[in-house]
Amino acid sequence: MAATPTLAVWKFASCDGCQLSLLNCEDELLAVAGAVRIAHFLEASREVAEGPYDISLVEGSVSTPADVARIHRIREESRILVTIGACATAGGIQALRNGADVDEFRRVVYARPEYVATLAESTPVSAHVSVDHELRGCPISRAQLLELLGALLAGRRPSLPTHSVCFECKLRGTACLLVAARTPCLGPVTQAGCGALCPAYGRGCYGCFGPAAGADPDALAPVLRAAGLSGADLARLYRTFNTAAPAFRAAAEAAGVRPADGGDDDDPPQ
Repeated sequence: MAATPTLAVWKFASCDGCQLSLLNCEDELLAVAGAVRIAHFLEASREVAEGPYDISLVEGSVSTPADVARIHRIREESRILVTIGACATAGGIQALRNGADVDEFRRVVYARPEYVATLAESTPVSAHVSVDHELRGCPISRAQLLELLGALLAGRRPSLPTHSVCFECKLRGTACLLVAARTPCLGPVTQAGCGALCPAYGRGCYGCFGPAAGADPDALAPVLRAAGLSGADLARLYRTFNTAAPAFRAAAEAAGVRPADGGDDDDPPQ
């Protein structure tokens, strides 16, 4: 890596929330800015320097033909490519359209749909190019971002969790909502990283950080049904920020409701 590494931050189909997490590092951002040369970060700077880049952070899903060509160019120009956030790592909430009639969506939303180029599915960056590291979350954890950047600059392996949110609840001393309150919660199958924020305030985990390593949503389904969820409820619970993540997608399909359907409690698998 160069004496002063170059950092580039790129946006694809997303809400900019993960880029804002970097800007929200506040005091720590000064140290980051002092350790790298920000070569491309339109959210924060007008400077646009040509590659190659030592580190590229990519936010957002690949949703158009132009996105496909662009992500390949970025990969070619980046020594290390890191995807940040649920959109870049799992297709994002816009992946709710996957499996539905995208052409019909265009006809309903746009006056001149023939001018709108889009792919049939919203896909993660890893579906198109190789990815060196990924940060989960909607949005990502500021602490994890700083850990990753610090590790890359120091030439060491980043220390990022792969365990479930349940571990974070234990560390906070938060009683299990599924057991104590019969509150639907995806904590047992969701990767840690948020500090178990929602359970700490009495709300079940929504799965913002995607499936934990070795997650088995099928094993959790009977517990969630015992907490009062129907098949359609289960499908909706998994079809949020990480709807296209394989483990969550399979769990939603096993609940028997297709992405384009509202669904009834007793819908048979499609």
